[in-house]
Amino acid sequence: MLDFLSSIGIDPLYLILIVPTLILSLWAQFMVKSTFSKFSNVQCSKLITGRDAAALLLKSNNINDVAVEPVKGSLTDHYSPNDKKLRLSEPVYGMSTISAVGVAAHEAGHAIQHATKWGPLALRSVLVPVANIGSQFGPTMAIIGFGITAAGGLIDSIASFLIIGGILLFSGAVLFYLITLPVEFNASNRAIIVLRSNNVLSEDELKNVRKVLNAAAMTYIASALTAIANLLRLILLSKRRAR
Repeated sequence: MLDFLSSIGIDPLYLILIVPTLILSLWAQFMVKSTFSKFSNVQCSKLITGRDAAALLLKSNNINDVAVEPVKGSLTDHYSPNDKKLRLSEPVYGMSTISAVGVAAHEAGHAIQHATKWGPLALRSVLVPVANIGSQFGPTMAIIGFGITAAGGLIDSIASFLIIGGILLFSGAVLFYLITLPVEFNASNRAIIVLRSNNVLSEDELKNVRKVLNAAAMTYIASALTAIANLLRLILLSKRRAR
């Protein structure tokens, strides 16, 4: 079957490794949007807003130099460590819903990681330029190398250099995706702990917050699996070419 697919110009490695992760990514995107939308219609019993939740987490960790401000869009929430600003989207900043509190608290968790110089976050920050370069140029370099017909001598050496160099560059991007996972999970755990310890939400509400955060986490898992699958495909193609 694999030989047949190859004979008609279809890469079996792409079907086996990449297509499933792309489907998972689409499913994860659907789940995060649908879950966020669902709990955006569920009000918190204490009517605490996203901004209030973020401010509470910051105050609970003695962080007084981070500003909480609104940003346009939906699901555009993020913490900017360079200017120490926690930006919350329009459906989060002034809303007192389960989704708003969960997302705001999660982003505040990143601010806490930054303030405490949490190791994985610091490492991820260092890897940002490596990931940007690796994801943009790594696969392209490798594909160009694969496209060069083996002719021996200098040309073959150039092709091998492009393939190996591309794989190494892309490995940096994959490492970034892997380190992102504990960073995101830790931010969510910090959020739940502070919300629970301050009696901001009931246990049932916290369960629903966890559903929102878990749906968001699936997008990061899907991205990591897609990156790993692409790297594995490049490595296998490289080994096939060397035969």
